[in-house]
Amino acid sequence: MLTSHTFRATLGCIAAASVVALLAGCSGGGSGSSSGSSESGGSNAKLAAMVPDSIKSDGKVVVATDPTYAPMELVGSDGSTIEGVDPEIGAALGKVLGVKFTFVKSTFDAIIPGLSAGKYELGMSSFTDTKEREKVLDFVTYFKAGTDLMVPAGNPKKLSTTGNSLCGLTVAAEKGTIQSDSDIPARSKKCTADGKKAIDESVYPDQNAVNLALATGRIDAALADSGVAGYMAEKSDNKFEIVGKPYSTAPYGIAVPKDSGKFSKALQGAVDEIIKNGTYAKILKKWASDGGAITKSEINVAKS
Repeated sequence: MLTSHTFRATLGCIAAASVVALLAGCSGGGSGSSSGSSESGGSNAKLAAMVPDSIKSDGKVVVATDPTYAPMELVGSDGSTIEGVDPEIGAALGKVLGVKFTFVKSTFDAIIPGLSAGKYELGMSSFTDTKEREKVLDFVTYFKAGTDLMVPAGNPKKLSTTGNSLCGLTVAAEKGTIQSDSDIPARSKKCTADGKKAIDESVYPDQNAVNLALATGRIDAALADSGVAGYMAEKSDNKFEIVGKPYSTAPYGIAVPKDSGKFSKALQGAVDEIIKNGTYAKILKKWASDGGAITKSEINVAKS
C-alpha cells in the first residue's frame, strides 16, 4: 500500500457520485462468504496435513473480518457477499490447504476477543502485526501497509502528518486500529508536552462511519491504513484528499489462535505458494493493491 493513491478498483457498492451515497452503499449487509477465487494451483498435501483436525472435519475455516475497509474487505453490491483482497487471498489459501475459507462479518474490535473465545478460527481484516497483539495471537504475514492522513479536499486547515498541525483538532479513526489505540494518543501527548491543546480523538465503530463523519464535517481529519484511505479518497468524488506520504509501514498478518498447532506454519507455506505460483500477484493487481505486495511470508515479525 505504499502507492495508496493508485487504488482504482471498480465496485458497484462504491460507484455512487456522492460520498454519502458511497458510504451508505457499503455499510449494509450481514455475514456472508466470499466468492473470490484463486487463479491457479491446487491442494498441497504436505501443507494440508498440517491443518487442525477440527477444521478438516467440516472442510472449512471460519474467518472473521470487518468488511468496511475497502479494497481489503467490503460488502459487495448484492449486500451480503464479502469481497476484496483478503477474501480472495483467503480463497486461494483454502485451495492450497484443501479447505474452504468462510468469511463472516464482525466489528474490528471484536475479532481478537472472538478468536480468543473460539468463536472464529482465523482473522483476516487488515491486522497490522504488533508486539501487543502477538501476546495473544500469532500473525502470518501476507501484505504491508502504512498510515495516511485523510482531510477535506483542498486541505483547508493546512494539516500535515508532521509537526503540531493536528493539535486542538478533532481527528478520527476506527475503533481497535493502531491509529485509534496508539497513533492519535501519542500525537495528542506530544501536543500537550509542547504546550498545545490535546487532539480531540473521535473513535468510530467502523471505517464507513469515519468516512461519513469527515464528509459531513464532524471531524477535521482521519487516520487510516494507507491503501484504505487512498482508495476512499479516490472514490470520494473529490471530497477527500490524502496529505503527504504513508508512514509507519508494517506487515499485515493473518491472526491465528496460539493453540492452533502447526496451522500458522501451514498458512505461511500456503502464502508462499500462492506468491510463487502467481495467484497472489493476480489478486493484488485485480484490486490495484500491488504496492502492498510482499515476497515472502513470515510469522510474528512485529518490531513494535
